[in-house]
Amino acid sequence: MNDNTIFLAGASGAIGMRLVPLLVEAGYSVVGTTRSPEKAARLAALGAEPVVVDVFDAPALQRALGTARPRIVIHQLTDLALLAGDRATALQRNARIRIEGTRNLVEAAIAAGVEKLIAQSIAWVYAPGPEPHSEEDALQAPAEGPAGATMRGVIALEQQTLGSPPLVGIVLRYGRLYGPGTGNDAPAGSPGVHVDAAAAAALLAAPSSAHGIFNIAEPSEHLATERARRELGWDASFRPRVNCPAA
Repeated sequence: MNDNTIFLAGASGAIGMRLVPLLVEAGYSVVGTTRSPEKAARLAALGAEPVVVDVFDAPALQRALGTARPRIVIHQLTDLALLAGDRATALQRNARIRIEGTRNLVEAAIAAGVEKLIAQSIAWVYAPGPEPHSEEDALQAPAEGPAGATMRGVIALEQQTLGSPPLVGIVLRYGRLYGPGTGNDAPAGSPGVHVDAAAAAALLAAPSSAHGIFNIAEPSEHLATERARRELGWDASFRPRVNCPAA
């Protein structure tokens, strides 16, 4: 096992591209996945070791993790390329990433001796109730249609991240992303979080002894974020000193 190696699944995505330079600056050796050979060159230029692999190809994913043998896996995989057009299909594809993709990633991580899994979730799917919502509050129940697919995906991702010993699981429930590479210059609704602050939460979670669920969003009446500030030292106003390109 390489204690300073992080396997970043989804390294060429909106958060991943902002996270790679932060991890490299912090002294980590980053193995970053992408499905695109073209994006692999961009990851290499940022200091990561790119791996072109599809999370649905379980044997290839196991080989990639077995070669890297990282101590930590960070799961930033999404599939929302069609969101601006065929929204229903995009949400179904993203749910498959969260369900089947997470399962493949967990199995490969355990086989490779990984100790910690940090995974991206979302913070605007709490069930109706008193606000601000804390991490202990219940999530919405799955329903029919695209919204139901999203909830089934979120629930499966979180359960697998937190309930797959010996992995120590951390779930980062992000607000609605804005900033470079997200398609939004400002939050598209509350709760929101800048993509750089979202990346910083994953960076801080890597060496932390904390585990469990963390709300990662800017202060609002809808969401409580005290736990992330207290246990991770997270700051919603973080912006990087290093050059972080957009996805």
